[in-house]
Formats: sequence, C-alpha cells, structure tokens
Amino acid sequence: MDLSLSQEQLMIQDTARQFAQSELVANAAALDQHQGRETFFANLNKLAHLGFMGLNVKAQYGGTEAGVVAFSCAVTELAKGCASTAVTVSVTNMVAEVIQAVGSDAQKNNYLGKICNGEYLAAGFCLTEGGAGSDPSAMRTRAVKKGDQWVLNGSKVFITSAEYANLFIVWAVTDPDAPRGKGISCFLVEANTPGLNIGKREEKMGQRGSATNIVNFEDCIIPASALMGQEGQGFKVAVGELAGGRIGVGSLALGIGQAAMDYAKDYLGEREQFGKKIAQFQGLQWMLADRYTELEAARLLLMQAAHNKEQGLDFGRSASMAKLFATEKANDACYSALQMMGGVGYSQECPLERLARDVRVTSIYEGTSEIQRVIIARDLLKGIN
Repeated sequence: MDLSLSQEQLMIQDTARQFAQSELVANAAALDQHQGRETFFANLNKLAHLGFMGLNVKAQYGGTEAGVVAFSCAVTELAKGCASTAVTVSVTNMVAEVIQAVGSDAQKNNYLGKICNGEYLAAGFCLTEGGAGSDPSAMRTRAVKKGDQWVLNGSKVFITSAEYANLFIVWAVTDPDAPRGKGISCFLVEANTPGLNIGKREEKMGQRGSATNIVNFEDCIIPASALMGQEGQGFKVAVGELAGGRIGVGSLALGIGQAAMDYAKDYLGEREQFGKKIAQFQGLQWMLADRYTELEAARLLLMQAAHNKEQGLDFGRSASMAKLFATEKANDACYSALQMMGGVGYSQECPLERLARDVRVTSIYEGTSEIQRVIIARDLLKGIN
C-alpha cells in the first residue's frame, strides 16, 4: 500500500505551507482582534490566484482539479498559519463543489470561474437555522414559487463569511406538506439580491477573524433559474456535501493541533527547570509522544476519507470517523501544549492561547462529535434489526 503523496499533491501542500508562513502567520493575531481585515481579503485573493478556491473543481470551470487529498493537505497547512483563513477557504471550496455537483450548465459556467479566480472573495453555505442545527430537516425558511420566480423568507444562522461572501447556497422548504426532509430545495442567491440582509456578526470564542452572521431573507425574489438540482431534493444534497465538509473541518483541526504541538515542542527544548531542559522530563516526553501519535492517526483517517471521496467510493462513515477523531485529538493537542508551557502558553503573547480557542469549535460545527457518533453507529448497524 502506497501512502505517499503525488508530486502534484506535494507541490500544493508545500505551496500552502509556504503561504501560511509568509503571509498568514503575521496577520493571524491582528485578525483575531478584528484588525487586519484588508490583509485578510488580500490573502484570500492571492489564494484564489494560486488555485486554492477550487481545488476539486474541474479545469474547464477554472478550478485546479487537484482532488480531495490535495484539498485536505492544503487546508491543514493553511490552518497552521491562520484558522480563520483556512475555514474561509474550506467553506468556499465546499460551495464550489456543490455547484459543480448539482448546478446546471449555466450555473456552473456563470459562478464557478468567479469563485475560483477570486472575483468572488468568498461564498456562503446557508443551511443552519436557530431551530435546525444538528437536525437541518427541521428548517423553516420557505421558498414559494410565483410565476417564473421564487420568493424566499426566513433566517439562517452561523453563516461563515456572510459579511463578504458574494454568493450563497440557500436551503429552503418548497413543499411544506412533504414528509420531513423531503420537500427541501436549494438555491443560488447572489449577495446583492434585494431582500437578502446580513444580520449581526457573532462575537465568538475563537476563529474570530472569520465573520459569522445571521442571514435574513425578507421577500427575497430570485429567478426560477436559481434553483439547483431537482425541486424537493435539496436535503439529500446538503447531507452529501456536509460529509465532504467534514474532511475540510477535520483537516483544519489537524493543522491547528499540529501548530500547537510544534510550538510546545520547541519550547520544551529551550525552557530549563531544576538544572536541565524540561524536554528531558519523561512525563512531558510521554505527553508529546501521545499527542503526536494521535495527530498522525488523525492525518491517516483524513487521507483515507479524502481518498475514498476522490475515488468515488462511499465516504460518509470514513469522513465522520476522521472528523470526530481529528477534532477531538486536536483539542487535546492544544490543551496539552498549553499544559506543557504553563503560564507562558496562557498569555496572549503566545499563539497557543489563540490556537486553543480556534480549535474548540471544530468539534461543534459541520456536525458535533456526538452527531458524528450517531452517523457512524447508524452505518455500522445498518441491516441489523
């Protein structure tokens, strides 16, 4: 079994690593304090020109066509430099993949190039609602057909990049009488559409540089051509794409965890107590060994899930396993790194304080760890009465 990356995958990984270190690290702390927004936007544009906004999009639509494994590697490296930038890249890629998968030829030709080349700074994924988080089938946003138009009404919450996204994929109920999860459709809505209003920005614990907002639809009129895929089949699309999104979130968490442990490891080689380097203490050595072993296992789970998706194989269970393990172990890595560094790591002058806050949400969004366990168990018990 060959687990090595191809030359193209290595090149993308290395490019992402270099960009993270040369462009993202310097702005990450400022971005966390709601500063450095112009640099953040400039970096998103640069990443688009480097091909990172359409990593799994076909070249005919302006994408890199590098595949899911390359996407996972890229997000991991970007997250080492700035989690807020990495999540923006991950979600924008996810939106592009949905359009490629179920969009019409006109929709693909009209929007994918703009996402991939940076004309659109970012894209938003409008699924979650206040009463429909872990259970998106409970959504209440409505889309009513009127002639050759649809009228959207409702609210979406926790929408990544909403303030600066140019395009949104929006899920709404089109048949309220259909069985639960059946009468839902998805639409493409441009940011400047009348009736689409961006609400307040959430003040979050971590990933503060990435805007997260309420998105309101108040008699928002969109053309019939905005419908993506078949009417009433949108929930199936959402479930399928969330599985792919879990590879992105797991990869992001892995990068944060690796960055935290690398920082702590360097500190262990510098700090002295009781007349010797603290790296010589066995308790810290074992902690270091355990966390790096867990992160490597997370990486392999992510590579397996990414490979399965790339090969067109069933990847739902493997993506949930990878997301569950990677996010939980990345959280452990950040808190172990803080413990290794003591009071120094707790200070805002040290990036570990930010990394520990940034990593926490990864075991919540794109399906909580508890939901991942439900998905995994259901798949394992399939066919058993």
